[in-house]
Amino acid sequence: MVDVFTMTIRQTIQTKNAPEAIGPYAQANLAGGFVFTSGQIPLDPQTGVITGENIEEQTNRSILNLQAVLEAAGSDLSQVVKTTVFLADMNDFAKMNEVYAKYFTGADLPSRSAVQVAALPKGALVEIEAIALCRCSSAG
Repeated sequence: MVDVFTMTIRQTIQTKNAPEAIGPYAQANLAGGFVFTSGQIPLDPQTGVITGENIEEQTNRSILNLQAVLEAAGSDLSQVVKTTVFLADMNDFAKMNEVYAKYFTGADLPSRSAVQVAALPKGALVEIEAIALCRCSSAG
């Protein structure tokens, strides 16, 4: 059994349950007992098309994509220690936060940064990335 907390190698994570990378990057990497995800935008994993016309729908899809990547790495949303939320419009923060709060609950909430950016890939309204613990012997 491999102890991921002492691993010095990196493992690339890829799942069909989340959108394929649209550039030269991995969906996530597993290293040193942590999962480092790439930002997830609200793309439908099967079609590669933006899902949702408003910030609530797009935040929901982005988090579902994030969840799929984490699960492929042997983790889940409850193991997230840090997120970064990128918004096309900071005026969407409150609505994004309402959806976000449905997924991240309890006493052990992740740290979070939220920033407005000039633009996001494919015209998305939101992108979310995470760093999570991986309490596993190998990624699945």
